[in-house]
Amino acid sequence: MPADARDDVSLWLFWKRTGEMVRSNVVAEVTAGSGLSEPELTVLVQVNEAGGRLRQNSLAAATGWDRGRLSHLLTRMESRGYVSRERLRNGVEIVMLAPGQDVITAAQPHLAAAVDRHLTGKLTPAQREALREILTHLC
Repeated sequence: MPADARDDVSLWLFWKRTGEMVRSNVVAEVTAGSGLSEPELTVLVQVNEAGGRLRQNSLAAATGWDRGRLSHLLTRMESRGYVSRERLRNGVEIVMLAPGQDVITAAQPHLAAAVDRHLTGKLTPAQREALREILTHLC
């Protein structure tokens, strides 16, 4: 393998390890205090960021989850009273319900603190902006 390819693979492995470490640390802190699973947290954060309503296909695209996994998760979340699904003429919309809003509102300070502790707080403002630019470019 050429040296450049080894460097690229090494960088990819480093990025993967770092991303997983940050993700797992943040998730562990937030889920421990909220009673949410990681997938539930992901759904509630995404729907909340969208203003309380989000198309199911948009959520699937944002998370990279297949429709079956997402549908099963949303069924469980509906049974917990966190969200409801409204059938529309051309799709399904996920709607945040009061218990879901309550749990994500309570979890948000913990999420912000964990993200700061494990990611953004370790970076200078210039590094945060550079990271945002890199991630935007990759997506």
